[in-house]
Amino acid sequence: MESKEKRLILSVSAYLVLLIIFTLIGVGGYTAAKSNTPQIMIFLIPLIIFISKGFYIISPNESRVFTLFGKYVGTAKENGFHWTNPLYSNRKISLRARNFDSERLKVNDKHGNPIMISVILVWRVKETFKAAFEVDKFESFVTVQTDAAVRKLAGMYSYDNFDDDQNEITLRSGLTEVNTALEKELDERLAIAGIEVLEARIGYLAYAQEIASAMLKRQQAEAIVAARFKIVEGAVGMVESALELLSKKQIIELDEDKKATMVSNLMVVLCSDKEATPVLNTGSLHV
Repeated sequence: MESKEKRLILSVSAYLVLLIIFTLIGVGGYTAAKSNTPQIMIFLIPLIIFISKGFYIISPNESRVFTLFGKYVGTAKENGFHWTNPLYSNRKISLRARNFDSERLKVNDKHGNPIMISVILVWRVKETFKAAFEVDKFESFVTVQTDAAVRKLAGMYSYDNFDDDQNEITLRSGLTEVNTALEKELDERLAIAGIEVLEARIGYLAYAQEIASAMLKRQQAEAIVAARFKIVEGAVGMVESALELLSKKQIIELDEDKKATMVSNLMVVLCSDKEATPVLNTGSLHV
């Protein structure tokens, strides 16, 4: 969308206008006293009050949007004490960066699981014309559009990976990608209001209370299964190395039955979650 913002042309130093006002007061008072015509001051006082309405102050990172009988005439951003047409109406708009921490929303993720999520948004007004005239109350617009973007984002990703798809980007594991997507979505939504998104990221993420307990058990089960898989994988490698080393050094000749027995015993010892109790065999292995 093309920018419609323009610089306020009719703006001069307020100190020069103050000098003119003091000069008028001095000259008018002197003339009225000398000629005994107080009517001069009666004329000057309304004129000075009218001129004084043109004064305005702009602090750092602030701006003022000016209109003349409903028509946009320009935006002033230069800091300091200024004067412009007294007939202009103006509205102050801050250009400072603002921080918005959204409420925790209850939404559904890609698989329909209810989750609680909130975002932290850092934004500022970039184009004053759009912020003032394209939307009604741009602060509220930011709040509503942020909530809408969060709901859309949550529906695009799963909360966490499932067993059969460990490469999927999720809300929990793919924070960098998710935050980038959130920032892009908000940037597109807030552009109509002249808002620049400086940063957007997920501030809070958790399962909703009604399924949090069940999902915690599921995560624990997945962790146990993953750990067992690693243990078994390592145990198989150790048994294979042991058999290969025994055969290579010819320490003992093992037939298939002895190998099976040895493999069984080693797997039990290596994979058990309790300490193994040794049993001394004083006879033959085949007894």
